[in-house]
Amino acid sequence: MSGEKNLTKLIASMTPVLLSDEYIFGMLEKVDYQQLSVLEPIGTFQEKEGLTVMLTKEKADQHNIGYEGVFKCITLNVHSSLDAVGLTAAVSTKLTQANISANVVAAYYHDHIFVAAKDAENALAALQELVREGL
Repeated sequence: MSGEKNLTKLIASMTPVLLSDEYIFGMLEKVDYQQLSVLEPIGTFQEKEGLTVMLTKEKADQHNIGYEGVFKCITLNVHSSLDAVGLTAAVSTKLTQANISANVVAAYYHDHIFVAAKDAENALAALQELVREGL
């Protein structure tokens, strides 16, 4: 099933949901797939410096994975196409207006916005306002 590409429809139909867990971005210099299965990351990205892992703060603390910030995740809950143009920009612009930094991860079905834990409720409110106002 292909996702929506029309930006107006995407924004009008998205339902931002704040997930309950706290997340971190950490780095593993050496990839150990057994360790990954234990860490259960919600995302990874291979960079030349090592493997970035996105996982719960609880798992990071249990396994001594270093991190600098604690984040909450807002899932947009709209099936956006990976070819959609402007959704990330619209979301980032709205959060910028609220002085909130956003780390966007586009997955197959949904976009996920990681914001500092302290800003999570304000970010959710800003995104809900974006839905009400539209473009």
